[in-house]
Amino acid sequence: MLLTNIGELTTNVASPLDPCGTLHDAAVLVEGGRIAWVGPAADAPTAGEVVDAGGRAVIPGFVDSHSHLVFGGDRAAEFEARMAGQKYAAGGIRSTVAATRAASDEELRARLRGFVDELLAQGTTTVEIKSGYGLSVADEERLVRLAAEVTPEVTFLGAHVVPAEYADDPEAYVDLVCGEMLDACAPHSRWIDAFCETGAFTVAQSRRILEAGIAAGLVPRLHASQLGPGEGVRLAVELGAASVDHGTYLTDADVAALAGSDTVLTLLPGVEFSTRQPYPDARRLIDAGVTVALACDTNPGSSFTSSMAFCIAVAVRDMGMTPAEALWAATAGGARALRRDDVGVIAPGARADLVLLTAPTRIHLAYRPGVPLVDRVWKDGVAVR
Repeated sequence: MLLTNIGELTTNVASPLDPCGTLHDAAVLVEGGRIAWVGPAADAPTAGEVVDAGGRAVIPGFVDSHSHLVFGGDRAAEFEARMAGQKYAAGGIRSTVAATRAASDEELRARLRGFVDELLAQGTTTVEIKSGYGLSVADEERLVRLAAEVTPEVTFLGAHVVPAEYADDPEAYVDLVCGEMLDACAPHSRWIDAFCETGAFTVAQSRRILEAGIAAGLVPRLHASQLGPGEGVRLAVELGAASVDHGTYLTDADVAALAGSDTVLTLLPGVEFSTRQPYPDARRLIDAGVTVALACDTNPGSSFTSSMAFCIAVAVRDMGMTPAEALWAATAGGARALRRDDVGVIAPGARADLVLLTAPTRIHLAYRPGVPLVDRVWKDGVAVR
């Protein structure tokens, strides 16, 4: 397939003056699910199928590197209460745990596939999915198993919160997470995560959990500094985590540690939008040399959005990012947070994950918030929208 007459092509193949690798009047050749050629439309090779972009913009498929898509029920009442002034707290997760445990595999599977279709329709072609709403050996195992049916980017998050039945003995729950639960979930997972936060897990507990995951062959990531400053960011950097996520409250030491590391900071603007917490200062991070990703954190409690375009608009409006920086963070940045070089970029050899916008430039993703600008989507070279 030749996708040609592209008015603005964002390749994310960086040049000294343009990290987005922007081409105009461009074309992309797809063969066998991969990008085979990229260049000026006037020089494009022939192909059996030709798609005319009509002078519109083409971007890489979004890479959403933080989501919680396998769960039962919702927390609309909690959202309503929060909008009326109630403070967000990690403990609300337990209500979703109860609903998830009560749901059948088929109910969870059908809902998960519905979310994946929702993502694809909005241009997200790669997604990471965490467990964390089972919090028992059997339930966590089925959540990672179901997630593995739709993505290779599965994260075991047994350390989301301490479930009610272990409220009086959290160390016993940490023992379970590091032992029997990890043994059951590791075969279906690539990543290990923990919620290092007041009301969830301490730094010492999070260290123990991540180190157990590393010993089992999983790669660490971490939730940290969402509800207040702490030592989680520096723990993530110390352990070589691929990503530390949230970062709402960062100290200068946190920023310096991230800037000197390969750990990506994944910002989740949907959370601040939904919880009315202050937005992180992405400008401060980027100027300091921190690699930043954007993700939706789709979950029923603190960010029930699956729109990467919405997150881009918020990041530009309220977090100090330019439209180009925000799009890079939502594509190439997400790929780095997943340690992938085959997605988030339009270059020969990469997966042919492409999004055709109903707009002339990527700027419109932030310029026209809430407007559905995704016209066509290809995943691995196959049209899915």
